[in-house]
Amino acid sequence: MTFLTALVKPLAYLSLPAFAIHALANANPAIRYYVRIGLFLSTLGVCSVWGVICSIGMGLVGRRFDVFYVIARSFYYLTSPAIGVRLVVEGEEYLDTRPSVLVGNHQSMFDILYLGRIFPKRASILAKKELQWTPFLGQFMTFAGAVFVDRGNNARAVRSLTAAGEVLKERNSSLWLFPEGTRSLRPDAYMRPFKKGAFHTAIQAQVPIVPVVCENYWRVYRKGYFAQSATLKVKVLPPIPTAGMTAADASALADRVHDLMVETLREISAPPPPGTVLEPSKPAVTATPLANPDVAADTPAPAPAPVTVPVPEPEKAAEQARTESRASTNASEHSSTSSPTLSHSRVEGSEYGTETEEDDGMVLVGRPSH
Repeated sequence: MTFLTALVKPLAYLSLPAFAIHALANANPAIRYYVRIGLFLSTLGVCSVWGVICSIGMGLVGRRFDVFYVIARSFYYLTSPAIGVRLVVEGEEYLDTRPSVLVGNHQSMFDILYLGRIFPKRASILAKKELQWTPFLGQFMTFAGAVFVDRGNNARAVRSLTAAGEVLKERNSSLWLFPEGTRSLRPDAYMRPFKKGAFHTAIQAQVPIVPVVCENYWRVYRKGYFAQSATLKVKVLPPIPTAGMTAADASALADRVHDLMVETLREISAPPPPGTVLEPSKPAVTATPLANPDVAADTPAPAPAPVTVPVPEPEKAAEQARTESRASTNASEHSSTSSPTLSHSRVEGSEYGTETEEDDGMVLVGRPSH
């Protein structure tokens, strides 16, 4: 008994700080937010190191293209119980469609959790080239077959997307992209107009588009707030074929998929609490050519101040989303339809402030601003 007591007592002392932090997190919403963000980022770091190990080991046994699947599930099963957020998936069988281009809505860095739950086997991601040099994360992404895009070079970015389509068929694999291009977390179920890179890639390769929709989680996670526990819904929609389409069909295909995903997002999302201040829809962005034809400066019109309004009716909201998407298309389509144009666009109003992203649907890994 004395030996057992001597063994257990140090463990009890070590557990006291963890227990105290857990108790404070449950009692204080501000502490809970920072504790869970810390857990989220910590497990992301741990999984990056685990990814390097897995990518080397699995590469040696011929399963290189399943590395993202293994790391995604590892991240989800570590993080989900730690932060109290569980995901349920409908239509999971459609994730096995290969080759294909998978597209999902992009609300915040928290999307990595739903990617962890649904990311399929033999799939890779499109990522900004800067991530390639991030310690551990960049190495495992490279070993696992990620497609990196040089955002500072339009011609190279176009070639990367074109090559990605060929790689899909050669590997019989899938590619994940965020067609909104930047984060869109808001109190209401909302999606930004889609950029065309993902759809040009799918059409060029003649592979189907598989839409994936995660419900709006503003009520669960946003800057400064983290719910104590929650269950989120993810719905995978049936594949949309691109056989017989040409580059000229990319815009219409993007609009069609956007409308379908917005409808699904509103169907599966819980409404915001009564009295929530909803952001007004932002006006279309007008691109102004500069001396360098590969770069455009965006000049958005001033947006009205936020107002407190009831949740939009589904019909009006869907029509509003379609109008925004058409306006964005008319403003951004300024090149030949034979290849995708990757134009810089400055987007304001995300939870991380002003961001500049490109028409590449990249996987973005960011840290919260405090």
